[in-house]
Amino acid sequence: MTDSTSQERFLQIGEAAERARLTQRTLRYYEEKGLLAPPTRMEGGFRLYSPQDMERIERIRQLKELLGFSLAEIKEMLDAEDVRLQIRAGWRADADAAEKVEKLRRAREVTLHQIQLIDQKMARMASLRDELAERIRKYDEWLLKHTEAAGGSDATQGEGRATVGS
Repeated sequence: MTDSTSQERFLQIGEAAERARLTQRTLRYYEEKGLLAPPTRMEGGFRLYSPQDMERIERIRQLKELLGFSLAEIKEMLDAEDVRLQIRAGWRADADAAEKVEKLRRAREVTLHQIQLIDQKMARMASLRDELAERIRKYDEWLLKHTEAAGGSDATQGEGRATVGS
C-alpha cells in the first residue's frame, strides 16, 4: 500500500467534523478529555482521523445522543470497549485454558460494567417517566373534576391518556 493510498483513508479535522456532524472544537475537546486518542498528524501538525477514529466518534455520538450519557459515562463505556478489544487482539488459539479463562473473565467483567451503566441510566429514565405519568394522572383527575363541575364533556380525551400507562 502506498503512502498516498493510505493517506486517502484519513480525514483532516474539518472533513472529520463535517462527516460526524460535529464541530472541530468538539473533536479537539473529545481528544482533550481522553475520549479520542490523539490522532495521527501530518507534517504541518494537521490532525488526521482514521476510519477507526471515525467509528469511535460515531460511537461517542450514539452514547451521547441515543442514551444521553455524560462524557464521564461515555469514557467509562469506551474504556471498557478498549479493554475488550485488547483482550481480543491478544487472544491466542494456542494459549492454555487458564489464560483463556482469565481473558474471558476480564472481558465478561468489563461487559457487565457496561450493562450496569446502561441499567443505571434506564432506571433514572424509568423513574422520570413514572413521575411524568403520575403528573398526567393528576391532571386527568383534575380535568375530570373540573369538567364535571363545568357540565362539559370528557376533557381528557386524546392519544396521550391512552399511552401513559403502557
